[in-house]
Amino acid sequence: MTIRTAIMLLTCVLTFNTFSATISSDKIQQDYQSYLKPLFIHFHQNPELSMGEVKTAARLARELRGQGFTVHEKIGETGLVALLKNGPGPLVMMRADMDGLPVKEDSGLEYASTMEQVDPITNELRPTMHACGHDVHITSLVGTARYMASHRSDWSGTLMLIAQPAEERIMGARKMMQDNIWQRFGKPDYALAFHVGAELETGKINVVSGPVSAGSNSVDIIIHGVGAHGASPHKGKDPIVLGSQIVMALQTLVSRELGPKEPGVVTVGAFNSGFKHNIIPDKAHLQLTVRNASIETRDKLLSGIKRIAENMGRAAGLPEDKLPEVNVSLEEGTPPQINDQELTSQLRTTWQTAIGESMVIAKPSSGMGAEDFPYFVNEQNIPSVYWVIGGTPKAAFDAEKNGGPAVPSHHSPFFKIDPDGSVAFGVQTTVLALMELMGK
Repeated sequence: MTIRTAIMLLTCVLTFNTFSATISSDKIQQDYQSYLKPLFIHFHQNPELSMGEVKTAARLARELRGQGFTVHEKIGETGLVALLKNGPGPLVMMRADMDGLPVKEDSGLEYASTMEQVDPITNELRPTMHACGHDVHITSLVGTARYMASHRSDWSGTLMLIAQPAEERIMGARKMMQDNIWQRFGKPDYALAFHVGAELETGKINVVSGPVSAGSNSVDIIIHGVGAHGASPHKGKDPIVLGSQIVMALQTLVSRELGPKEPGVVTVGAFNSGFKHNIIPDKAHLQLTVRNASIETRDKLLSGIKRIAENMGRAAGLPEDKLPEVNVSLEEGTPPQINDQELTSQLRTTWQTAIGESMVIAKPSSGMGAEDFPYFVNEQNIPSVYWVIGGTPKAAFDAEKNGGPAVPSHHSPFFKIDPDGSVAFGVQTTVLALMELMGK
């Protein structure tokens, strides 16, 4: 089924549990062509890095206010909370993340980003790019606002739209929660979010019950040594050798301490030490990412990292006050996203009715990508669903299978999403979900 066919199918009248409503896909598509597509190009050409989304947030605030939403700015530094009250009914939250990445775009698109920005966190000048599709998310959020505001007679309740900063550094949702958003603006009865996926064909939805995204933690290991001349290694304690031993020992943590069907990842992404050929340094620094699908697995991996690092230090003969230090970042970490089973089933039925059963799949991710959306819902026990919409035309996958160029992955400088097949579809899938939960 093509995206055009899927769009036409959405013109049908959808029958829900106790109400019916007409979802005008033609109106959504017309709004995309006349309004949302230029807005998408603007966002794509003007990406901003995590915690520096000032202009993006200002444009979103202007767009949402223009649709009658009450907009609260500077939530969690650069985030937005926008509310549209429309009579009695549930409070439903829809989130879109808005930050770009420090990547120089090489997609070949006519509207490719050439922007640079001083990273608010590292204070370094970086090229910036929407290399993960957040431009689709925020444009679709505006499209959702425009549709819901112009169809108030079809639904009742309160719609909460959230523009979240710093998803790429998995800290923005936590910062917004620390700003007490539920206490200030109301705790949602349901929470929704989607991500566009380059690995999925346009016109398709992927939604699964249970674990959707991995929990993630950033871990730093500081390895202390005793500096010496490179010609006299016996007079020092070499932190590079010890660091290498720790890196290798960590490879057994997942393979020998987790069950074969228990997902987990421990990756050493950086190893920094030394500054001269013939000098043994007195310190080394390892940077790790740790991924899991449950809090129990997370705790097992983090305690295992600490045990391995400290005891490798003891094996190297380091005194207790010089053992490796294991620091788990409080800034960069998130629990796994667990889709509510009942709500997922309800929305899957809605989407299957609208666009066809074959276009709504349930394929678990083969990777361990993380997402900080769980900060909004986990501890609050808010029923939530996080789904994926396709972002790459079928023709691109067919070309790849026939020896053509590979479809670029997320975070790649070659990354590109087809906005014609994803922005309006993001609006449609969101509106369908909202009407299922709030429709009259």
